[in-house]
Amino acid sequence: MNLRSTRCVALAGTLVFGLVPFAGAVEYKDVNARASTLSFTYEQMGSRAYGTFGKFKAKLDFDTDNPGAARASLTIDLNSIDAGSSDANAELQKPAWFDTATYPVATFESTSIKALGNNRYTITGKLSLRGLTREVSVPVLLKSESAIGIFEGQLVLKRDDFKIGEGEWADSVVSNEINIRFRMVAPQR
Repeated sequence: MNLRSTRCVALAGTLVFGLVPFAGAVEYKDVNARASTLSFTYEQMGSRAYGTFGKFKAKLDFDTDNPGAARASLTIDLNSIDAGSSDANAELQKPAWFDTATYPVATFESTSIKALGNNRYTITGKLSLRGLTREVSVPVLLKSESAIGIFEGQLVLKRDDFKIGEGEWADSVVSNEINIRFRMVAPQR
């Protein structure tokens, strides 16, 4: 092989192999709230109950090559709760529960994101609800489907930590542990 051919092969190899790490990098910035879901389950009188929040805003700045610099936030309209009946929805807005007249939203703001491998991450941040803020860590799985990122996660919220269901409801038939599930959908950028 002559010197010119060697240089061409070396240049081609550098271009191909030098770009390989960047081929897998994906950025997600915008969350499609209409395609996303935020739900919860709990126990009431020994039976499992299910609910959702219909209105929330999520922000995301996530680069798969640099998850440590990523940021995520979520604002939930607590008046948009659907716990299965209008009576339950009205009760949950009262002062003993969410007190939506005083605290109409719950918020989450990430403080760190750690890559665990295999598209799994731990997102740690501050969850604020009813004027109280607690640090939470949430395991998240990122699935990529047709240029769309689907961030799925779950955490257990304890009502006592946020004084939800006080007074006559403190020792009620509603479980202290509430399973929160989310599925946030974001197109690739």
